[in-house]
Amino acid sequence: MKKLLVVAHAPSPNTLKLREAVLAGTRHPSICEVSVKEVEPLHAIAKDVLECDAIILGTTENLGYMSGALKDFFDRIYYPCLEEKQGLPFALYVRAGQDGTGTCRAVETITTGLRWKAVQAPLVCRGEWDEDFADQCQQLGTAIAMSLDAGII
Repeated sequence: MKKLLVVAHAPSPNTLKLREAVLAGTRHPSICEVSVKEVEPLHAIAKDVLECDAIILGTTENLGYMSGALKDFFDRIYYPCLEEKQGLPFALYVRAGQDGTGTCRAVETITTGLRWKAVQAPLVCRGEWDEDFADQCQQLGTAIAMSLDAGII
């Protein structure tokens, strides 16, 4: 059984909808050999990362940067996971009130340092709230879980 970790900051009802949509996507009925673990960024520890085969990261855009909760997660897991998890497949989604550029750049900088492998371009849900954001996040969850299940990532 492969393990998918979801570490996503959800400080509002809408960002919670996004995280729940990602998780719903990972439960697609055709996915058989993937277990999913969801951990809040402030509670996620290095062991969670060390035990996973892929990770989905979610964050809000805060002043053109990732959430403090996700940054704290990276600060705590960086060195314990640096050597062990090189090449870890990951995907990112961002709930951005603006354009999400700074947030994506900040996550890319850290994940590049960790030598993780982005398996798709970041999903940026930008601007005013749109119900389609949840559908996009569900598709993200399904795509990553199916790819892990199929051995593509």
